[in-house]
Amino acid sequence: MRRPRSAIAWMNPEDGDDRPEEAAAAAGAGDAAGASSSSSVAAQGQHQPLEWRFAQVFGERAAGEDVQEVDIISAIEFDKSGDHLATGDRGGRVVLFERTDVRDNASRRELERQDAPITKHPEFRYKTEFQSHEPEFDYLKSLEIEEKINQIRWCQTANNSLSLLSTNDKTIKYWKVQEKKVKQVSVMNLDNSRSVGAGATYASTSSSRALLPNGGCSDKSSCLNSDILFPPGGYPSLRLPVVSSHDVNLVARCRRVYAHAHDYHINSISMNSDGVTFISVDDLRVLLWNLEINSQSFNIIDVKPANMEDLTEVITCAEFHPTQCNTLAYSSSKGSIRLIDLRQSALCDNHSKIFEEHEAPGSRSFFTEIIASISDIKFARDGRYILSRDYMTLKLWDINMDSGPVSTFQVHEHLRPKLCDLYENDSIFDKFECCLSGDGLRVATGSYGNLFRVFGCTPGSTEATTLEASRNPMRRQIVNPTRPARTLTSLARGVRRGGENQGVDANGNSLDFSTKLLHLAWHPMENSIACAAANSLYMYYA
Repeated sequence: MRRPRSAIAWMNPEDGDDRPEEAAAAAGAGDAAGASSSSSVAAQGQHQPLEWRFAQVFGERAAGEDVQEVDIISAIEFDKSGDHLATGDRGGRVVLFERTDVRDNASRRELERQDAPITKHPEFRYKTEFQSHEPEFDYLKSLEIEEKINQIRWCQTANNSLSLLSTNDKTIKYWKVQEKKVKQVSVMNLDNSRSVGAGATYASTSSSRALLPNGGCSDKSSCLNSDILFPPGGYPSLRLPVVSSHDVNLVARCRRVYAHAHDYHINSISMNSDGVTFISVDDLRVLLWNLEINSQSFNIIDVKPANMEDLTEVITCAEFHPTQCNTLAYSSSKGSIRLIDLRQSALCDNHSKIFEEHEAPGSRSFFTEIIASISDIKFARDGRYILSRDYMTLKLWDINMDSGPVSTFQVHEHLRPKLCDLYENDSIFDKFECCLSGDGLRVATGSYGNLFRVFGCTPGSTEATTLEASRNPMRRQIVNPTRPARTLTSLARGVRRGGENQGVDANGNSLDFSTKLLHLAWHPMENSIACAAANSLYMYYA
């Protein structure tokens, strides 16, 4: 049996840490200048860099405490409402958190009408946890299957229960978490604790003794043990026991197991907007499942060549469109993103659109394809844009413009001279995730040294903030130098930002490649980010 997970500590910020949002200044200016001026100032206020503050930490380790491998967080996901957060770890466990700062919706709407700032930030608490996956062994292939959770995806809720999908390298599980009342039998005719505790038994009686109604007996010494006392003449009436509910426990139940469908490791799963189907993705295939049917799946994308020696690229990630149930996108190890329409054919061999950025002539090297491999893609909430992360950059794509990304954000440009060292220690193969804000104005991704970057992606924004996953996120923040003039190429009509801010050290020497922030998620409704640093879950707000 695996040891139980250690108790999860959490901390709330001090009340003095709250502050008004930047929108307050825009609201005040609008009141003075009129309605038209108000909208203009508010639009400009959206481009101002956010001031990020520490909110909470779960599972923070003490100084000098060793981190157990099984406790390292490997997946983070908010649900659509933002009221619940799920994390998975390398030990196969799923931990759920719930939001505790309940707000009065009527009061909130009134404040929004008055353009008053809402300073309360999301607060979460530990809800429950369960063991999702166990280590397995494939005897046919002599392959060990580790219990590490690769991804978690929330499903539609029903009957006040939470539903989610979790996957390791080979098996997907559909979990339902709901409250279950603990029932207890009460209102007994006898004192149950005394009769059972004393080991009372009925004594043997002769057929000649006189019996009274309602359990009475004329011969008390021979009828019952002396530990059980009846009133004279017996009970006037018998009462039926009553079943009452006292405590409420959260119970996680596995509804379905989707196994033995993938020959290669599962790298991603994605729920469809129809709430009924989902996809699972490995290096060469994308399978379509129905939540209620675990005995069959449909192979909708297959890039496996007839001869494996001809294999040139693999699938790295896939995700459904947030609103169009017939559309999905998948990325490849060559840095391309393909948009698929499921209505075209049963096997989607042909893409409807492809998004890729062609390399400059003469710039190809041994590491070109390795650093071009896309590790994660995310649709914006409205489905208009796709955010992709490769080793060096973040790229924002407009699905209506396939000539190139609309914006490119430099994340690891300062590591380019160290690619040989990164290849030797396998760090060049790290898979960093990315995320977008719910309003689509900003994007974020992780880096080394437990750092993460936040970029503004609206036209004219120069926001490029570096934060550290600690109680003081701005501790290692540096100010951007004066930005040089930029020119747009005719091929990729996009902007490149973030390259001037090279992190803590312009040479990259101070970065610890053993501490990396791979997983993070943006709250769907507010400017709040949850990120994983080893076994600790940090949350920030702005």
